[in-house]
Amino acid sequence: MAQLSRKIINDPVYGFITLDHPVLLNIAAHPYYQRLRRINQMAFAHLVYPGAVHTRLHHSLGAYHLMGSAVSELQRKGFPISEEEALGVKIAILLHDIGHGPFSHALENVLIRGVHHEALSLLIMKVLNEELDGQLEMAINIFTGVYPKRFLHQLVSGQLDMDRMDYLTRDSFFTGVSEGVIGYDRILKMLTVHGGELMVEEKAIYSIEKFLVARRLMYWQVYLHKTVVSAEKMLVRILERARQLVEQGFAVPASSPVLDFFLQEKEPDVVGNLDKFCLLDDYDVMGAIKRWMSHSDVVLSLLSRSLIDRRLLKVRFQATPVDENYVRGERKKLAGQLGISEEEARYFVFTGEAVNTTYNSKDEKINILFRDGSVKDISEVDNALIQHTLASTVKKFYICHLNIDI
Repeated sequence: MAQLSRKIINDPVYGFITLDHPVLLNIAAHPYYQRLRRINQMAFAHLVYPGAVHTRLHHSLGAYHLMGSAVSELQRKGFPISEEEALGVKIAILLHDIGHGPFSHALENVLIRGVHHEALSLLIMKVLNEELDGQLEMAINIFTGVYPKRFLHQLVSGQLDMDRMDYLTRDSFFTGVSEGVIGYDRILKMLTVHGGELMVEEKAIYSIEKFLVARRLMYWQVYLHKTVVSAEKMLVRILERARQLVEQGFAVPASSPVLDFFLQEKEPDVVGNLDKFCLLDDYDVMGAIKRWMSHSDVVLSLLSRSLIDRRLLKVRFQATPVDENYVRGERKKLAGQLGISEEEARYFVFTGEAVNTTYNSKDEKINILFRDGSVKDISEVDNALIQHTLASTVKKFYICHLNIDI
């Protein structure tokens, strides 16, 4: 384990990030944490924005850095946060995404069904806690929300958590999408605690609105961009087809033993095979897809070759659900062209929904603390932009289909 007392990391977004406690250094040096270097933060967004190749490790360190700034600001304002609590909340944010599998959200519940990445993060934190003689106990209590000071949990997981604060800042930086830029530094300066809850001071109202608008724009312009949607859905179908073939008894060798294991197990025991899971990364999946380009199965090989060559399924968004008769007709036509069954054509012609909720006051609220001591949800503030345009859920329907020229 690491013996140094401090490590300085040069981050392109914030400058120097400092790990200044032995337990932080031990965590950062652990193979489970180092795996985050091999998982892209934004899955296939780099197919549209070539600079978006930053990793989960970059994001983890950035969120940790912002957490340090947030804690220091609250301490300066006189809110009681002990050094043990400060370390605990920084560990919690450093490890908040450690349970992500390959390609993060794109393959959630695909390789390992029914297990959310947050549950895996908690499982890994508990294993690390045992290895580090209980030094992560405080962090686990904050992460799970059982620690009495609720505002510490809100800094890790809430409407204004350091996770969102960093990914918007970092993703806009690496994509070059300036619409996603937020005033994170001002928001951090305006954080406060009232009645045990995390809030922001009245002076931050416009910064919060900008933050919410930036989230909305980044979702439609980047995260739910039609090309990104196409690539990620193709990835899901490649893994689903590979698993289906395995279940039917066909040989579908992957590029690594760990990916072979998770493809062959219908309901893998993650707890008993945590070491295997913590070896899985984007490289395993992409290596397998390159291998499957030459597989004898037409569906698997065509999907794999198309994704590798960036010859993606065409996507069309529309305001209403796609007519099912049209979809069936397209599948029947494609089945005849490719010599496959209509059931297999479902891998190339399918529909879905893209949903973006910028701010839902039914969830945890963003509360504004006014000078007179009153508290209002951001959507209840007079003349607030969020009240009129951003509070409703926006849903778009789409159809993905194969361009037969492929």
